[in-house]
Amino acid sequence: MKKLPLILLMLSCTMLAACSGDKINAHSEKTAYRSVKMIKNHLQEDMRVEYEMSFWMIRDAKKDNAEFLAAVDGKKASEIIAMGKEIYEKRKAEGFAEYQQYKTWEEMMAKYDRDRIKQGKAKSDVKEKISDPKSGNRDVIYNM
Repeated sequence: MKKLPLILLMLSCTMLAACSGDKINAHSEKTAYRSVKMIKNHLQEDMRVEYEMSFWMIRDAKKDNAEFLAAVDGKKASEIIAMGKEIYEKRKAEGFAEYQQYKTWEEMMAKYDRDRIKQGKAKSDVKEKISDPKSGNRDVIYNM
């Protein structure tokens, strides 16, 4: 009887560790977004923007929820980034206007990295002034 609580504790710790992996859990849209956020927070700084942009490119490319969830379920960060690069290359070849201004994937990611850096600076440090000084909106909106 004394071993039962110990076994239950070990079992729950094992299950908890299994649930918080480095793969996206896309059983539902809500769990997918939660997984992406957790994974992004554990990535190196230089990979975060690339990972996030890739995820949203996949979301934009796959409008159907079931298709989107199937595409990202169980994927690691490196796989999501690879899928994002494929979408970028495909759309650039098709003449997608937003991507034509960039020569390469790396150039586009560097631009979005700079946008993120600007986003984190104080308003007086940013060259482009925000029209409403009381505005607390500091979200970066990407056009895809």
